[in-house]
Amino acid sequence: MKRKKNLAPVPAKTVFLFDVDNTLLDNDRVTADLKHHLEKEVGLEGSRSYWNIFEGLRNKLGYADYLGALQRYRVENPRDPRLIAVSRFLIDYPFAKRLFPDSLKVLHRVERWGPTVLLSDGDVVFQPRKLERSGLSEAVHRKVLIYVRKDRQLGDVERRFPADHYVMVDDKVRILAAVKKNWGRKVTTIFVRQGHYALDKKILTTYPPADVSIGRIGALLDLDLIKFTIGAKIAREREIDRYESK
Repeated sequence: MKRKKNLAPVPAKTVFLFDVDNTLLDNDRVTADLKHHLEKEVGLEGSRSYWNIFEGLRNKLGYADYLGALQRYRVENPRDPRLIAVSRFLIDYPFAKRLFPDSLKVLHRVERWGPTVLLSDGDVVFQPRKLERSGLSEAVHRKVLIYVRKDRQLGDVERRFPADHYVMVDDKVRILAAVKKNWGRKVTTIFVRQGHYALDKKILTTYPPADVSIGRIGALLDLDLIKFTIGAKIAREREIDRYESK
C-alpha cells in the first residue's frame, strides 16, 4: 500500500491577517479594569509594583504577559493571599464585552474573499484564553497564530497560510512597516487608529504610513475589500481620509 504524500497547502488568492489587541478587542480598557482591580485588592503600592514588573517583562519579551507578571509579583510577595483574587479576575475576565463594535461582523464578512487568520503576540496561556472567551477564535474557525514578536515569524505565517496576496490589519504602524518591508507588494497594510499606540504621535512619525488608514475596525465594512483580493493598486492614506472619522 502506497503512503500518501504530505502535500503542501494550495495557496489562497488572498489571506486576511488580523491583529487582536486594540484592533478587534479594546485591550486598553482591559488594562484599565485590571489596574482598578489591583488597586482594590493589593493597594496602590502593590499595584505599582505589579506594573513595574509588567513593563519590565514586556520590554524583555516583546509582548504583554499579565500572568507572568503576576507570577513574578508572587515571588516578591509569597504570602499575599490576595493574589488569588487577581488571578481569578484575569482568568474569568469577560473579554466578549470588550470587543470593538462590529469586530465579529468584519471577520465574518472578510471570510467571503479569503481565509481569515488571527495573528497575535502573546503568551501560551492567557492570550489563547482571551481569544476563546471573546469569541474571536470561533469566529475565524480557530485559525489562530500566536507568536513572540510576530513580525519576525512571517516565514512561518506563509508556510501555514500560503497566499498570492496578504492583507494585514493592525493598530501598530511599527508592525505594519515591518510586514511591508518583508513582503513588499505582496501585502496590503491597513492601519486601525484605535488604542494608545495608534494615537502616539512620536510612533506615527517614526514609521512610514500604511497603505490604508481607518478610524475604527468597523470601517472595514464600508471598504471595497474585494479589490484587495486581486492585489490591485489602492489609494494611499491621504486619499481615503473620509474613513478617518468613521
